[in-house]
Amino acid sequence: MKERKTLVTGIISFAAGALLTLLIAGFVMFQSAPGLMIIEDESPLGYEETIQAIQSSAAENGWKVPAVHEIDLSVAKAGYDVLPVSVIELCHPDHAARILKEDNARVVASMMPCRVSVYETSDGRVIVSRMNTKLVSQVFGGLVQEVMADASVESEEILSAVLP
Repeated sequence: MKERKTLVTGIISFAAGALLTLLIAGFVMFQSAPGLMIIEDESPLGYEETIQAIQSSAAENGWKVPAVHEIDLSVAKAGYDVLPVSVIELCHPDHAARILKEDNARVVASMMPCRVSVYETSDGRVIVSRMNTKLVSQVFGGLVQEVMADASVESEEILSAVLP
């Protein structure tokens, strides 16, 4: 009887420890996720200069800039006053075509084209922010992972013209 009680106590202790470990790991992952999913860097250039440099670098690297969305101006029309924020769309037709040709790969079409935001902070810094597409691509595997990883490397090359 005593051995059985000891065994049950051991199993309960093990299960409680395992559950506690999972909860702590989950909490740590949840807390660190934003820092892993989004990459931010400070630009040494001014706001407008940063946007122009990204557009020029994109063109030099064979990428298109279908649009630059001036988000601050959009919300200003609704009566809100916010600091400058723009979202630059970056597209490489070769990468886009590879994704869009495959039914199973089109699941990521909502993330196309690649987007980079440039915004000004209240202390005057200019920040370049983008999704960590190389990390996100690993969730999908296969063609999506391959194309998104390539696009990520090339996007970072574009931004290297702006970022230190």
